Amino acid sequence: MKKNSNEIVRSLALITQLGVSMLAPVVLCAVVGNWLDERYGWSVTAVFLILGIMAGARNTWILVKNVIKPDEKGRLDNEKENK
Repeated sequence: MKKNSNEIVRSLALITQLGVSMLAPVVLCAVVGNWLDERYGWSVTAVFLILGIMAGARNTWILVKNVIKPDEKGRLDNEKENK
């Protein structure tokens, strides 16, 4: 029972971290782009928004890749032990 609850907590933490990793750069870039628009009259909000989306996707990709790698290693170790 304890192992199952630890997995649930770990999964919820991962989902939360994925959301924050994706949204933080998008919001930050949108705010900076809007500030530059208002302050200097430049039309760069769309560019900064696209950069924020790309940065968020990169952060999410790296996080997922690092989470999957240990899981695959553990799965392979379990398969070796069972043989």
